[in-house]
Amino acid sequence: MSRKVKSVRVPLELETLNLSKLIREFENYLRDLESATLLKQDGNRDAAEALIKTRQLDLGKRIAKMIWEARVEYGKIK
Repeated sequence: MSRKVKSVRVPLELETLNLSKLIREFENYLRDLESATLLKQDGNRDAAEALIKTRQLDLGKRIAKMIWEARVEYGKIK
């Protein structure tokens, strides 16, 4: 799968956002969802739910941090 982002329209505040890094985070999240599905199929429902819940919180924090860093960088430029 190609990791290069060719063109995306984003607000000026987010133009320094690393889109490749953002996509990589989503790829990791999808991998963890697949792992959770396998855990659930093996009968370990509690571990699957814990993995999903933890990963969702982690993903939200990482994305929020990337957006915050991009806005700070925009503030320095402007």
